[in-house]
Amino acid sequence: MTFRPSPLLACAAASLALGLLGGAAAARDTLMPVADVRPGMVGVGRTVFKGAAIEEFTVRIIGTLKSVVAPQRDLILAKLEGGPLADTGVIAGMSGSPVYIDGKLLGAVSYQLGQFPKEAIAGITPIAEMTDATALGAARALRPVSLALGAAVPASDLLPLWRAALTPPSPFAAAAADLLGMAINAGLPRQMAMDLRPITVPITAGGFADGAVDRLLPGLPGVSVVSTAQTGAPAAAAAAPLAPGDAVGVALLSGDFSIGATGTVTHVDGDKVYAFGHPLYNLGPTAFPMTRADVIAVLPSLVTSSKLASLGAVVGTISQDRATAIAGRLGAPPPLVPVKVTLNSKRAPSRTFTFQLVNDELFTPLLAYLAVANVLTSYERQTGAATYVLTGDARIAGQPPVRFDDVFVGDQGAANAAAYVAAPLTVLYRNATEPFALDGITLAIDADEATRTAEIGRVWIDEPVVRAGRPARVRVQIRTHEGEERLLSQVIDIPANATGSLQLLVSDGPRMAQQDARPRAELQSVAQIVRAANRARPNHRVYLRLTSSAPGAVIDGEAMPGLPPSVAGVIDADRGASGSTALRSTPRGEWTLAVPFAVSGSRQITIAVDPD
Repeated sequence: MTFRPSPLLACAAASLALGLLGGAAAARDTLMPVADVRPGMVGVGRTVFKGAAIEEFTVRIIGTLKSVVAPQRDLILAKLEGGPLADTGVIAGMSGSPVYIDGKLLGAVSYQLGQFPKEAIAGITPIAEMTDATALGAARALRPVSLALGAAVPASDLLPLWRAALTPPSPFAAAAADLLGMAINAGLPRQMAMDLRPITVPITAGGFADGAVDRLLPGLPGVSVVSTAQTGAPAAAAAAPLAPGDAVGVALLSGDFSIGATGTVTHVDGDKVYAFGHPLYNLGPTAFPMTRADVIAVLPSLVTSSKLASLGAVVGTISQDRATAIAGRLGAPPPLVPVKVTLNSKRAPSRTFTFQLVNDELFTPLLAYLAVANVLTSYERQTGAATYVLTGDARIAGQPPVRFDDVFVGDQGAANAAAYVAAPLTVLYRNATEPFALDGITLAIDADEATRTAEIGRVWIDEPVVRAGRPARVRVQIRTHEGEERLLSQVIDIPANATGSLQLLVSDGPRMAQQDARPRAELQSVAQIVRAANRARPNHRVYLRLTSSAPGAVIDGEAMPGLPPSVAGVIDADRGASGSTALRSTPRGEWTLAVPFAVSGSRQITIAVDPD
């Protein structure tokens, strides 16, 4: 049977289609193209100066700067009036405030000009450039890193990696002169052109001591921290969707500690949200919680006035961080990485902290470092002797957990303990060539305000000559920080086929890790990275390694000692193509002694072997 619509139904359908087309046309008409902008036009802007109430301010168009931010990217210059602006000038946190002329959305307040301005002169990013840039969705990857996971990686090795990732690459840094030239050619005075920059994005931090973020992450670019009293995770859902002019937050860390950026919503198109009018960090694709924000107050300043804000309820996901805007969708939040840290101090009751990290190539390791370091520096003294014993694991779906078990002592103990957790995460997120899911991190830290270190002294064998195939006892003398001498003992097995002499190396973890044979290729698979991290040599161990002069090789990350000379020669000759590493000596045995100190030092002795 053939279905034939009635004339009445067809007419209704036609009317509905025309209505939808008309609605789409009306939606397009609400956006004002840059070509229609003229000097002298007066519009209205919307933002939040206090609480959650959207207020309006006057926008007087000065003119349009063509190709000033980048080639074929314009900036509309305007004077802002009303509210507190006469006293504050352009306010950090206004980024994204929508500007309307004749009811049409022009763009977002996004740039500030000049130092110590007498008037609130701002740059407006056209809305078309915001929607176009954030439509890009290419995959994002950071440059692989070369971090040796054989021993704990110090904080001094990680901080430069994070600074480099948040600093524009050199070609873009060199383009600053071109930006200055474009601004001057567009009609700005030279001094004002030199000060053309995105409005500062306030980074709110809850649960951190004053100056803690700057102290723990010194020199990190793009961070202007305004500490607030906000702690605890943002609420799971908001009562009402975001609207243009609302304060909006980007939550990076939430829970007992919180870190997030705040700005203003520019445009809402269905469930799509556009904000800021400039980048947060220009990361590209992201998966950050989008939250409401509550403006506590506006802090006037002759340099840069700022909104003091705290993060509120989660309302969706920020999925793009681009040169002209951040953007995302209302609805479900992104998955986060749960972290639990228990601090056991000898001088105070145990405390447990829980928080959630964004799942991100850059920020997951960085924030893990920051949060762990903050636990230690907030509840333990920041200078003087201290010892931290850190244990726990990072759980990865489908893989054995990355295990943590090490001790850290000295002035950089807190930073290095935090870096110990962040280092394998950094390698995972930067080097892994396959997807993985970090399910969570659980840590326990025992803190003691004392220096628990020891140095390796003498090493000897009880017998002057050992026999092949028989055990021998090794004595190791260590001296503690207080000057106490302790004697360690370990029975080692002399191989039955040993002849001539053997070398015995007694060493701390970092020095022994340097002696470990490593493949030339970078760690790439998730399983390989986890395996390498779990082979790390902690500081509170004394390592004994027995070797003989026999060739070998490392192939695909696995040691193959004691190869016949002909086979070792072939592998050595072809190592450039095969990625193998030649071994000049063969391990014949390895033993480990656990000690309650951070050990340093290395000794090597020659052992004479009697084959009979």
